[in-house]
Amino acid sequence: MAEERRPRAGKASTAATRRPPPIRGAGQAARAACQSLEGLIGHPTEGVSAVKRVEEGWCVVVDVLELPRIPDTTSLLASYEVQIDQDGELMEYSRIRRYRRGSADE
Repeated sequence: MAEERRPRAGKASTAATRRPPPIRGAGQAARAACQSLEGLIGHPTEGVSAVKRVEEGWCVVVDVLELPRIPDTTSLLASYEVQIDQDGELMEYSRIRRYRRGSADE
């Protein structure tokens, strides 16, 4: 007969109290911002336009495919500014631009 395991009283689970390691570098910040934004808005990310270290963590501009169309050059994309903290947790985001894939900045 298998013995049931129960956590000991008075001791918190280390998994529940463990914090993720802090983000090291722009690449990790960009990946964390993309994953968080995709999870919230449900649109696939296309890439990252900018990454900037800020006092509270990171500011990342993520490009997202909002409306796929045929031909692909007419698809609608958007740029989102995503703020994440030192641990990669999303603090805030906002859409800063919406554009057609085939268009160029003026």
